[in-house]
Amino acid sequence: MKSVKRSALRVAAATVASGMIAAGTVALAGAASASTLSPASTSYSFVTLDNANDLTFNQLLGINDEGVIAGYFGSGAAGHPNKGYVLLPPYGQGNYVNENFPHSVQTQVTGLNNRGVTVGFWSNTNKGVGMDANFGWVDVGGHFRTADDPNASSASLVTDQLLGVNDFDIAVGFYTDANGNNHGYEYDINTNTYRSIVDPNSPGASLTAAAVNDLGQVAGFYTNPATGNTDGFLLSHGTLTDLAVTGASATMALGVNNLGEVVGTYTVGSGSSAVMHGFTWTARHGFTTVDDPHGIGTTTINGVNDRGQLVGFYVDSAGNTDGLLATP
Repeated sequence: MKSVKRSALRVAAATVASGMIAAGTVALAGAASASTLSPASTSYSFVTLDNANDLTFNQLLGINDEGVIAGYFGSGAAGHPNKGYVLLPPYGQGNYVNENFPHSVQTQVTGLNNRGVTVGFWSNTNKGVGMDANFGWVDVGGHFRTADDPNASSASLVTDQLLGVNDFDIAVGFYTDANGNNHGYEYDINTNTYRSIVDPNSPGASLTAAAVNDLGQVAGFYTNPATGNTDGFLLSHGTLTDLAVTGASATMALGVNNLGEVVGTYTVGSGSSAVMHGFTWTARHGFTTVDDPHGIGTTTINGVNDRGQLVGFYVDSAGNTDGLLATP
């Protein structure tokens, strides 16, 4: 595999990385809320990016300021394993670089920072979606190691995923307990220590930490104790801002850049009538819907860089899942 300088930012297990583990808790004190959709204030140029190794299923999960993209192909269904990669500009087929945890059966690359550190999760089986244990991993300078919250082993089918990492080598992710609740955490790659991220109003509520920026702001989603709905959140300097699009059945924040711009997806309706839209959110402009023109109603936005470029995926008219890049 050719060598590459990688840089960038971005959702399942229980081998704890060696070294000292320190437990702690990040309290999400304070609360605010945001829900209003605003007219589109930014126009985007959309490009579909699919790895030719599998044109039926690609998801792009993070992008950095140099335009390097983290992603994977393969749906995870039995016989169709996830295979991780990073994609380098100018995004030709020769610019896909495989990145898979050593000896794994499946790997997703979910995030990378501007220092060349990548994170994600891997599986040792390919039984089918929701049937495989997941283990978090980090890759520092080509040296892989498993990184799982020490509490993740409580579930019968271990689920632990690292989803994003900032330039201070702080990664975030979640694990799932025996009752099916998610627990967010921060992982300091340099000191090999873990801290829990909890909802202050309901510390036992299900919560996923999906992304972190260089300011320490964490984006993700949780079960809102007041409504029981899945809402997005932005944790900034001790204040939790609830992010829920008015009229949506669920809102999930999946990425955040250093300007405080949050991206994700919201769902309208349920069951077979449900549709999904990507969004961007800022404190100044609120929510703006972002749909790939080839996947209106099936779009998810997973990552955003400081240039405002977005990555994610959509489902096309043939039923394939395609990676997308949106440039303002």
